[in-house]
Amino acid sequence: MLTDLFSPSVQHSLDLAGIFVFAISGALLAVRKNFDVFGMAVLAEVTALGGGLLRDLIIGAVPPAAFTDLGYFLTPLFATLIVFFLHPEVERITKAVGVFDAAGLGLFCVAGTVKAYEHGLGLTFAATLGLATAVGGGVLRDILAHEVPSLLRWDRDLYAVPAMVGSAMAALLIHFESLDGTTIVAPVLTAFVLRLMAMKFHWRAPRAWHRRSAATEEV
Repeated sequence: MLTDLFSPSVQHSLDLAGIFVFAISGALLAVRKNFDVFGMAVLAEVTALGGGLLRDLIIGAVPPAAFTDLGYFLTPLFATLIVFFLHPEVERITKAVGVFDAAGLGLFCVAGTVKAYEHGLGLTFAATLGLATAVGGGVLRDILAHEVPSLLRWDRDLYAVPAMVGSAMAALLIHFESLDGTTIVAPVLTAFVLRLMAMKFHWRAPRAWHRRSAATEEV
């Protein structure tokens, strides 16, 4: 059980940290899209809470934490205010979005895996739901911002794979009864660093084997 692994305060802090960094990435993307402050807040809330809502509905943790904990709702608004007044120069926004998104990816894939395991899912399905927790908010963010989700585009750097690795590492640590407040840093950092390296070196997943189509991607 999750309560056996971490104290309630540690669990809550981990969730809020993931919510905050994902909200930052959502609000920064809204700035890049020239949204107003309301649009920034909406994109921040959806990015931060979308994956967690999906996770909680699937495991039957209802009402979802996003609707029972005021901190979950207010944290994205706080992130929006920070971005509204202190966002980087326009030419640096894309890089900032990527870094914060990678941080949220690492935090949420692990938090989602652990919470799913707490609610009785096997390790394989817990890791799968950890992946969904990590990428769900980003997918909704991109859709609302009128972009094809990075998760689905062959010409974008690896996004889901780092979350898969982080989730799998968390599941393995649970399996070997080695997950605690110290070792949890390993899967979070691994997913975060893998995502950053994918962005830096443009690592991409392969397309269909012996793909012969000359069709280009529609923009």
